[in-house]
Amino acid sequence: MTAGICGLGLIGGSMAKAYKAAGHTVLGYDKDEASLGYAELSGIIDGVLTNERISECDIVFIALYPQAAIEYLEQIAPFVATTKTVIMDLCGTKKQICARGFELAAQYCFTFVGGHPMAGKQYSGIKYAKETLFKNAPMVLVPAVYDDIYFLARIKKLLEPAMFGRITVTTAEEHDAMIAFTSQLAHVVSNAYVKSPTAQNHKGFSAGSYKDMTRVAWLNEYMWTELFLENKEPLLFEIDTIIKSLTEYRDAILSDDADTLRGLLRDGRIAKEKVDG
Repeated sequence: MTAGICGLGLIGGSMAKAYKAAGHTVLGYDKDEASLGYAELSGIIDGVLTNERISECDIVFIALYPQAAIEYLEQIAPFVATTKTVIMDLCGTKKQICARGFELAAQYCFTFVGGHPMAGKQYSGIKYAKETLFKNAPMVLVPAVYDDIYFLARIKKLLEPAMFGRITVTTAEEHDAMIAFTSQLAHVVSNAYVKSPTAQNHKGFSAGSYKDMTRVAWLNEYMWTELFLENKEPLLFEIDTIIKSLTEYRDAILSDDADTLRGLLRDGRIAKEKVDG
């Protein structure tokens, strides 16, 4: 198999390492010459992914920010001259990239699938890439057709080197609504939480709870700004929901209303039990 990867940061670099470790040929490209040079010199990739070499690939991953991913997809679409090549983006939101991807795929007769690997680190860049980053991690797929079992089997086969665990198939709209809750809200809350002046004096007083709450506060503000604004409506719904809940806790504490506070805490515990099955 030959895998092409555009964008050799944490996600793209880890994908390159995974396919290389599985014995496959990897072609890569990054506009940052230092990252591209590092990938070549360290043997993470076997060569540069040029437009002319797109059709050599069985699968091409686009590991860029959403708008850059759309622009790259528009650039390479005329060069995907074979039905064997599957193009898959790895963006954190799906609605815009999938709409454009399906449109271009129909125009130029190639296969496009939206993809979102549910794995990552708080650090970015190829130097933090790891061949086992996706091992047993969930992978979300957004195909143009949802009931073609042979097509989905083909995609799963192409993804085997990444060693994903559960693969979920959904729509772009459902993906973005769920990701606003499971990922984006967590980043907003974590990032806001560490802005308390008390955080500067936490050493000696913090343990697991603090670490869990603050891990994703260390983020790439350029990427997350683009993701948040693209997914504005679902994320605003989640932010408004948590603000409403926090206000209820605050009001109960302010008024020394133990019964209401106990009820709120009980409801949260029960909600967590239901979520965890």
